[in-house]
Amino acid sequence: MDILSYFGTYTPAADGAIASFKFEYLITLGIAAIVIFVGRAIVSRSKLLRKYAIPAPVVAGLIFSLLISAVKASGTIALSFDTKTMQDLCQNLFFLCVGFGFSFKMIKKAGGKLCIMIAVAACLLITGQDILGVLVGKLIGLHPLLALQCSSASMSGGVGTASAFGPIFESMGAPEATTIGVAAGTMGNIMGSLIGGPVAAFLISRHHLSADPNDKPEAAQNGSAALLDNGRMISMFAMCLLVAALGMPIYCLLDNIPMIEMPKFIGCLFAGAIARNVMEATNIKFYTPEVDAIEHMFLELYLALVLMTIDITKLAPVAGQMGIILLVQAIFMALFAIFVSYNMFGRNYGAAVMAAGNCGWGCGSGPNAVANEKAVMEQYGWHNVAWVLYPSFAVVIDDIYNPIFLSIFGSFMK
Repeated sequence: MDILSYFGTYTPAADGAIASFKFEYLITLGIAAIVIFVGRAIVSRSKLLRKYAIPAPVVAGLIFSLLISAVKASGTIALSFDTKTMQDLCQNLFFLCVGFGFSFKMIKKAGGKLCIMIAVAACLLITGQDILGVLVGKLIGLHPLLALQCSSASMSGGVGTASAFGPIFESMGAPEATTIGVAAGTMGNIMGSLIGGPVAAFLISRHHLSADPNDKPEAAQNGSAALLDNGRMISMFAMCLLVAALGMPIYCLLDNIPMIEMPKFIGCLFAGAIARNVMEATNIKFYTPEVDAIEHMFLELYLALVLMTIDITKLAPVAGQMGIILLVQAIFMALFAIFVSYNMFGRNYGAAVMAAGNCGWGCGSGPNAVANEKAVMEQYGWHNVAWVLYPSFAVVIDDIYNPIFLSIFGSFMK
């Protein structure tokens, strides 16, 4: 009896490749749970990590990925995990819940000016990343399309956009554009998770900012702690699954817009926002505390799955020139958040929280933005507009403008 087959798939060493073992999905989820527990334990015991609002799954996930990469680099065995389906589920249900908090009442409260400023800042960041990346690439002798892959394609766009544009840039004469883009996006996820909290902490300290004690999560606005109910939790979880399914035709429509590459979670985000406002308009009962609980659970699990499975050994072949551009991009992102985003978003506590979110999606992905904001607010206090409005709205602007600008700008870089 092959006992190992109960835990995963073992592939013996052959043709110069080391042996590998891929854990099946339940074992993978168990390991992700350990990452969450360990991350929370480390952060709870570290005043420095709490001060700079580093998300707990990021801390333990990076430690775990370093260990796994060290084992692989030693030539012992290559360990991997079955995360594809669960990671996709976590990301989509998480963004659905974020969208579900996006009501027209919130937009009215935030004001049209802030929405315009968020959109303008997002477009400025993407444009600046690409111009800076191409200029630095020219100085260090890197193909301009590969420089773009280390710029907004992988920074604001993340691994998904970099993967989508990789074959396009390869067909235009940029070798290994997909590999370099994915590697840059992987490093971007790490960078975005690490710089967002310190940026917010710097702004909060420098400008003596504090949260409004009356600004609370929607689920806690009645003044009492949210009590979760089993029946309501089942109803809201079933609702989330149904609305996620309804998000697929929205994703289909958006993804087939010419020159625009849309990630699947955008469909779920829109579906959640539409469902929320329809339910409010028609007086259909829903339960915010349970939706919030689902949102936080899937965010933590998603981050753990992503960070613990980063294969750092794949970054080695492209570490030189890519590393220089990424370092410049990280510095640019931090300075942009401090001197542009913070000022455009209102120069208040909410602006500092949104600056942390800007570092998250500007160097990695939407979930990074939310994770950064969540870590900052757990340390310094809540801001409802920053939590509900900013990440989803900024990511939507990014997913519309970034592919268009990349396509047009990249066409001049052949």
